[in-house]
Amino acid sequence: MIERVLARIHLSSPALLRAAPSAAPKGGSIAHAHSSTNLDPGSQEPRASESGAAAPIESQWSLHGVPLSAVVKRTGKSILADRLFGHAAELGFYFLFALFPTLFCAGSILGLAARSAHQIYDRLLDYLALLIPASALGTVVNTFNQTMAASSSGKITFGFIVAFWSASAGISAIQDTLNEVYKLNDPRSYIRARIDAVVLTLLLTLIVTLGLAAIFGGDLTGRLSLLYVPDRFLARTTDLGTRFLGRVIALASVVVTFAVIYNWAPGWRTRRWRWFTPGGVIGILGWLIASLGLRLYLHFFNNYSLTYGSLGAVIILLTWFYITGLMLLVGAEINSEMESALREKRRAEALGDLAQPEPSD
Repeated sequence: MIERVLARIHLSSPALLRAAPSAAPKGGSIAHAHSSTNLDPGSQEPRASESGAAAPIESQWSLHGVPLSAVVKRTGKSILADRLFGHAAELGFYFLFALFPTLFCAGSILGLAARSAHQIYDRLLDYLALLIPASALGTVVNTFNQTMAASSSGKITFGFIVAFWSASAGISAIQDTLNEVYKLNDPRSYIRARIDAVVLTLLLTLIVTLGLAAIFGGDLTGRLSLLYVPDRFLARTTDLGTRFLGRVIALASVVVTFAVIYNWAPGWRTRRWRWFTPGGVIGILGWLIASLGLRLYLHFFNNYSLTYGSLGAVIILLTWFYITGLMLLVGAEINSEMESALREKRRAEALGDLAQPEPSD
């Protein structure tokens, strides 16, 4: 009967498979074991990941009777217990450390297709002003131009390899923090995890570049339509349509970025691709709102230069990276706690079914 129950509820945690046969203590009742399963949202029971869960659950969009307030309470406690604010600061530093090597690599890759690649990428970086404060972005663009101007064909081979390895430091930091959030024991060796980080760095660089290129292409198409389409209504409609489409594609690239990180950065033993997760959606919305809020704050209360002097732009950029890392981790924490709550509910249902007497023939 135990096997039928476990097959029916599709338990995905090996820990639960181990726990079910021993659910009935010797000399006691199975009902007593069921009553000891604590579904109190404030309790900090080990998550399924801690007990050896190898893969995320099928879907997180249905709570299957788990109260939303319980998930919110669990997430709030776990954010403090997992020190997400401290880990976000660590990610902010590693993002800053990896930024310019990443830009150098992206410009070098584009240089294989165009001689004026750094000028093209310079134009693409201008669109980051939609989210990054102008003073911080100006520092990024100026440093990028100086780096690309100083590079030569003699440096590019060795320099590209070193830069790409340095750029992967940001993804490597994400791997470590997400493993802690999901309570995973990463089965990968250091070399394998670092190779995965390098591959993810390349993939995410391409995704972000395509998102920026979509905005650039939409704006360029819109300008050309205004110049060369004789019908003013059609030209204006094409201009608005292409600009809107470019920004939709850019937003889609952000969604794909979060999905790639959540699915491939942690050390899952079995991976299940999911485009949208509740944590991903909340993380993206929080990141967009917080980034725009930082821009508005700096627009009306730009006193960083008074406090930090010439380092003001760097501090602003580091603050934006901190926000980015925090929203990324908060989204992962939400996913982790929803999975944990759903697994605990399945475990309680399994023990409850075991407590029911088997119908006699």
